[in-house]
Amino acid sequence: MNKQLNELQKLLELEDEAEQLYYEIKVFSQHKVRWRQFILKQLPDYLERLEALHKKAKSYNTFYFLYVTKMSREELTGNYEEIIRLTTATDKALKQGKINDKRFDKRFNNYMSVYAHLQCRRAEKGLRLAEEYFKDFHYSSGNWFYYLEIYLLLAMHAAQYGEAYELLQQARRNPYYRKQRPAAQQRWELYEAYIQLIQPEQSPLKMRHFAQLVQTVPDYSRDKQGYNVAILILQFLYFLRRRDIEGLLARLEGLRKYEQRHLRNPATLRSQLFFRMLVLTVKENFGSQACEQKALPLLERLKAAPQPGEAYGEIEIIPYENLWHFTLDILRKLEAEQTAAEHASRSYVG
Repeated sequence: MNKQLNELQKLLELEDEAEQLYYEIKVFSQHKVRWRQFILKQLPDYLERLEALHKKAKSYNTFYFLYVTKMSREELTGNYEEIIRLTTATDKALKQGKINDKRFDKRFNNYMSVYAHLQCRRAEKGLRLAEEYFKDFHYSSGNWFYYLEIYLLLAMHAAQYGEAYELLQQARRNPYYRKQRPAAQQRWELYEAYIQLIQPEQSPLKMRHFAQLVQTVPDYSRDKQGYNVAILILQFLYFLRRRDIEGLLARLEGLRKYEQRHLRNPATLRSQLFFRMLVLTVKENFGSQACEQKALPLLERLKAAPQPGEAYGEIEIIPYENLWHFTLDILRKLEAEQTAAEHASRSYVG
């Protein structure tokens, strides 16, 4: 009896230490971007200790704390391919009965899987998985909204804007929609604004509301990253489509200042490159061919640039590559309208 009690006591001590390590990591990971970057440097030591604890204990608790810490590391570093591998292996082990299915929440594993597919630019496969897993999330749960955001972003990345709009409406119809934090509701408004920008006929959003939204930058993050980048891009494209020179010049200056102040880290390379591509539109006097040609080197670098990790807080509502094609389409349309106007003017004079 004493031997069993001693063994249980040792097991409890191992699990307690693993839990303490996990919560230390969790506290830092939920703070500002710079704190997430700090904990990232400490993670190898934490993981080494958690591996050792699980090797000794071989319990569900030590497995779980090791599992979620591995997930945190890969998410913070942007190693989403590894997250896909990890979630796939975990799902397989769960089906084989190697993990306690009464305690393990497969919804988290599924959420991380579809999120990783989004970040790895596997939007089509991720969209199929998102649809399959969605039934496991109850509409009254806060996680339902988080999952639906990823689901919607996968639709946006797969250029399925009609489906994205339907998912947006599904969120709006949820009776708990208004109970979300204001920042969460602002994100849904931002998604709707992007849908309105890309395909106005898909959204009943009033143009006045749309104009007000794109001209206002909510303070989503005190670190001035994350969704603020998406808002700045949205604003620029809005003014570009209207050929509002005054608004564009103001946004151009805003883009430059933002890049200088907040996009100096190498991990923000994709945003840096896309900002420079947008600046080209003004430099080249809105000429679509000149912009397309001069942006080619930047576009190639953009395609090769890795997605930033969660530690750097970057979000692409629509992939920058797709947004650049959309930008060129705007320029071509503006050129066609200008040509038509000049032709009409000459015909009138004649």
